Parts: sequence; structure tokens; C-alpha cells
Amino acid sequence: MPLEHGDGNHAPPDGFTRRLIATIDHLPQGLLILDRGHRPVMHNRALAELFRSDAGGLVNLGTRFAARAAFSYTQTLADDRVVEARWQQLPDGAWFGAYQDITEQHRSVAQLEHMARHDPLTDLLNRAAFVEVIGLAAAQSRRGAGFAVLVINLDRFKPLNETHGHAVGDAVLREVARRLGRSVRESDVLARLANDEFAIIQTAADQPEAAEALARRVLGALGQPLQLNGEEIQISACLGIVLGNRCTDDPENLLRNATLALALAKSENARLAGQGAYRFFEPEMDSRAKARRALELDLRQALARDEFELYYQPLVNVAERRVSAFEALLRWRHPVRGMVPPDAFIPIAEEIGLIVPIGEWVLRTACAEAMRWEDPLRVAVNLSAVQFVSQGLADMVQRALDETGLPGERLELEITETVLLQESDATLAILHRLRNMGARISMDDFGTGYSSLSYLRSFPFDKIKIDKSFVSSLTFSEESDAIIRAIIGLGITLGIATAAEGVETVEQLQRLVADGCTEVQGYFFSPPRPAAEVPALIQAVRATQAA
Repeated sequence: MPLEHGDGNHAPPDGFTRRLIATIDHLPQGLLILDRGHRPVMHNRALAELFRSDAGGLVNLGTRFAARAAFSYTQTLADDRVVEARWQQLPDGAWFGAYQDITEQHRSVAQLEHMARHDPLTDLLNRAAFVEVIGLAAAQSRRGAGFAVLVINLDRFKPLNETHGHAVGDAVLREVARRLGRSVRESDVLARLANDEFAIIQTAADQPEAAEALARRVLGALGQPLQLNGEEIQISACLGIVLGNRCTDDPENLLRNATLALALAKSENARLAGQGAYRFFEPEMDSRAKARRALELDLRQALARDEFELYYQPLVNVAERRVSAFEALLRWRHPVRGMVPPDAFIPIAEEIGLIVPIGEWVLRTACAEAMRWEDPLRVAVNLSAVQFVSQGLADMVQRALDETGLPGERLELEITETVLLQESDATLAILHRLRNMGARISMDDFGTGYSSLSYLRSFPFDKIKIDKSFVSSLTFSEESDAIIRAIIGLGITLGIATAAEGVETVEQLQRLVADGCTEVQGYFFSPPRPAAEVPALIQAVRATQAA
């Protein structure tokens, strides 16, 4: 389409005008001039090329000029190109329009917007975008539409990532995204919230049945083995579910509540050694979470405020009829809460890493107090698996011995099989270094785990402690009786001392003595008592043994 001007009744253009028209005709922008009646007066070659496949692209321009001296807009042509138009009214009432192809810019902006809302690894929605969609679902729920938010977390993904490498970890996450995509309906919304955490918004009127069915589908899909590089990798997950309703809360709270339910599912899954679990959010979970956060805040201040103290419970040598050691047990005396039970705060301390400084205080205090005992008895101190992960455990033990002057032979360190679950050369090296200091190493809660026997081959323990759950049912459970006899027999064969926890009755004591148990411990002799009462405890145990 050549450059057109006027209505053909004007004189031919002069040289300057011809040069101006030629220049305008070669401009990259499409130009269009309309008279005051909105009729075309002139346009250039670029405009003709721009609208080559969309003859209707310039139709109805007149309606855009109403009561405006300048305006702009974008439009998408039939071939999906995007055009930007800018119009300005001239002094004589005519109109001048400039058109530009902004398809690439538009695509770049769209790509940036997509990247801002999507996870680069899986191309699922990211957390920020997912929260927005929760808000939309919540708004619809106020009009009666049901929905649920499901948060999914993979089991044991961190060790998988560390063992197989990040490339395999990324491949697993992409496969998880694909399996989740096959598990949901087209109307559901899927997102990746964090490293190994995914989420789904399910819109369905028949809640909670629909959410429960989806949870089972997801667990089933993720529970199937994954083949990568010729190797079979087993994955599993846990889910937390929160239901939306007419009184639904804000999106962040809904997501937080689903995460609270997820945490409970994961704790139950770990306790039952399951392969995937799901839980629905219940209001009391929020109350428990708030109470836990308050307890955590107090716990962070407890060491600085000198609120911890040690109690001691005797271990009695059966053959010699005397106290052979005292186990140091941590107690927290809160100024308002009173005496906080260990099982209420120690798991929190382990989870948030506070068990490392607290554990150092326990060891140093126990060694110092043991040095004040009249009899040179051993002191037993529990070590957490978290302390083994942290750096400098062996140095910390050596420092405590050096500072207090306690001989290493008077220190007994108790560990659970959790320390050895991910058995490594580093862990075994620490245990051997502790042994070289003279310390005795005991395996606590023996018989309650999955691989207790195999751990006896990995390290020469000095003592195995029989869990109190077996002792409590000793006199009426043939199974417990058989297990205890087997453990004691194993200790005799391997030359390892055995200690029974939780002895409360004379019948239990007599049975353990008859079976050949080396040491006993429990309320039959004494509950844990403050350090000041240790001398009296020694005398009381002697009297009990004599009787």
C-alpha cells in the first residue's frame, strides 16, 4: 500500500514534500493521519505491513477519539502479534497516530511475569502466587463453594539429596511435580512452596471426603518407586489438610494451619515408621502451636537465667550391692511454669539446636558436682544425636574433664541408636575418641529400635541399658521376660554390662537378679533427687540392698 495523501485534488508535491513523504514512508513505525472527520489522509508503508494480515485492525477507530486529545492502547492482531498505538490530536483538529509492533517486548514482560509467579524447576506456581489463589478460593467459599488446601512434604529428602547429589534431587522433585499433576483435576491448583514442599488447592463441594480421597491418591502416587540412572529410589510424603468454609480465615493463616496439620502427620509418621500419613487441621492444633512457641521463647532464655538444674538417680551394682553410678537428669525450674517435664522441652531444644549449649552445661555441671561426692562414683550423662551432628563434641567433653578435674574413667556417656541411624565414619571416630579419654559408652533404650543388634557390631559398647517398657511388664508378660533374658544373655556372651531401667518392685528386682543383670535403676531405690541429696541417697540404697 503506497503512501497516500489528500484526496487527489491538490497540486503535485514539490521536491521538499516528496523527500519528506519518502522519509516518512521509510520510518519503522506505522504512521496514520486522519482529518478532523476521522477519515484517512495519509499512512506509510510500515503501517501497511503491520496490518497486512488483519484488514479489520483499524476499524472503529472513531469511537476511541471521543472527548480526548491524546490516548494510547494495545491490541492483538489475528496472527497474535501485539501492536501499540499512540494518538495525538493536531492543532487543526486532525489526528496523528503512530503504531509499533511490541510483540517481543510483550513476550518478554509476559515471561518475566511468569517467572515471578512460577517455580523455575517444576514450572508450578510459587508460594506468593499460590497465596493469591487461596485468597480467590476463600472469596468464592463465602458464596458457598467448598475448597481445601493440602500441603505436601517429602520424607527424608535431605539425606537423599546429600547422598545422590543435587542433580538427582532435582530430578526427583520434577517427577514429584508430574505425579502430583496426574493426581489432581484440571480445576485444582498445584504449587511448589519450598525445597521439597508442595501444595494443592482443591475446589469441591463434598468436603472433607474429596480432600481425603485426593490425599490418598497423592500418597499412593508418590509411594511408587522412582527409576533414575538405573537405580530405584523410594520416596514417600506426608500431608496436612485445612478445609475452607464460609468463615474462612486469610490465605496465610489457612496455609499455616495446613502446615500445622502437616507437622503432626510427620511426627506420627516418624513415630510409627510409616510410609506417608495425612492429618486434617483441628483448632486445638493452633492452640498447641501457640503454647509451643511460648515455651520455646522461655526455653531460649532459660540457660542465661540459670533456670536449669541437675537431678541424680542411682544405678545399683547387683553383685556388689552398692551404688555404682548416678545418672544426671536435666530439670527446668521455670519461675512461672514451675518444674517443666523433660519430655516437654528437650525435644524442642533438640529441634531448634539449643540442646548443644544446654548439653555442654549439663556435662560440665555433672562433672563438677561429681567431683564433690565423697565416693569416687561414675556420673552418667545423656548425649543427643544433635550434639553428634554439631562440630566439636569430643573437644567439649575433653574441655569439661580438664576444667573440672574429673577423671575420664568416672564419666559414662549414654547415647541412643538415633546417633547411629546414619552411621558414618565421623560418628564412629567421635565415639572412639571419647572412649580414648577413658569414658564408658552406653547404648540407652536398647531393644526399642530397629537395628539395635547391628549397632553392637559397629562399636564395642561398655553397657546396654534395657528399656523400662520391658521391665514394667516383666512379671506378667512372657514376651518381655524372654526379651530381657535374651538381652542379658547377649551382654554376658559379648562381655557387655547390662542395666535395667524402671525397676519399681521387689519382684522385678528379683527376676533381673536371677537373670544375671549387672545393674538396676528405678524408683524402687530412689526417684531422681537434687545434687545435695546424693550422699544421703548412697546410704539409703545401701540400706535397701542390705534389706
